Amino acid sequence: MSDSYYVCLDIGGTKVLGAIFNGKKEIVYRLKKKTKSAGDSSQNIEDLIISVVEEMLTDSKIDAGKLVAVAAGAPGVINQDNGIVLFSPNLPWRNYNIRKPIEDRFGVPFYIGNDVNVGVLGEYKYGAGKGYKNIAGLFVGTGMGGGLILDGRLYTGHQFKGAELGHMILNEEGPRCNCGQRGCLEAFSSKQGISDYIRQQVMRGRNTMMEDAVKNGVFKSKYLKSALDAGDKVAVEAVDRACHYLAIASGNIINIFSPEVIIYGGGVIEACGDIFLPKITAQVDKYCMPSIRDTVEIKNAALGDDSILYGALSMILDK
Repeated sequence: MSDSYYVCLDIGGTKVLGAIFNGKKEIVYRLKKKTKSAGDSSQNIEDLIISVVEEMLTDSKIDAGKLVAVAAGAPGVINQDNGIVLFSPNLPWRNYNIRKPIEDRFGVPFYIGNDVNVGVLGEYKYGAGKGYKNIAGLFVGTGMGGGLILDGRLYTGHQFKGAELGHMILNEEGPRCNCGQRGCLEAFSSKQGISDYIRQQVMRGRNTMMEDAVKNGVFKSKYLKSALDAGDKVAVEAVDRACHYLAIASGNIINIFSPEVIIYGGGVIEACGDIFLPKITAQVDKYCMPSIRDTVEIKNAALGDDSILYGALSMILDK
């Protein structure tokens, strides 16, 4: 199928990243657009996704007739059987059928799954999880997602609602999360959680390089990396707090699942993983049984920004 093409999408809280793969599983074209320009409308998000696919096909000069399928990862609880997004904490989708308009527009099958489930699948097939059969993944982005490969199969739970590791509650009196609960891992350790903490410190009169970066929402990861490299006290404090809760969460995951490896991915890890991972591994032993911890590796994702894209490719090829 060397003359076939696959469109794969990473639909995030702040961007849509698209790529076209050829039959050799090579990326031949890619495009990124910000989702914030779509406002709060579900229809606008849908239109943006369609425009990304159309623009990639046009600019790459690939005949749409050679397109085999489209697949995507997106945040939230998603029924992979019917393409309905039941709930998305960082996008305006509630019981939203995203499959139908995509298939109607392009005339090919469309597959969609939870973004981190899809990303962990990508790492399992092509990245840091290759060769393992039991994998847990935590992806630190605008939100915080989790994914599991158990005995060589992607675990999605009953009605595709499982593996929401980012929403384990670590402090019932903690900050409010976008999911509606308090004290979730996401509320402490995602870009949203870190941004909220930095913003609180600014309101208390503390100086930080991150003030402008968090003024109107979540920071760009490159700004956090610059602040950390400069030793910015508020930024370091925010990351230390985030890593503390990531270590607790990792300890719980180790005790419950005994994975061979925990893989950290997402935009924050891609930008700052060399800072995050040592802080997490330095603490995780305190929160799990030594006899289980001894057999678990903890490492960064290997595919970087492309984990979800390769997972989406895997969804197509598996079908």
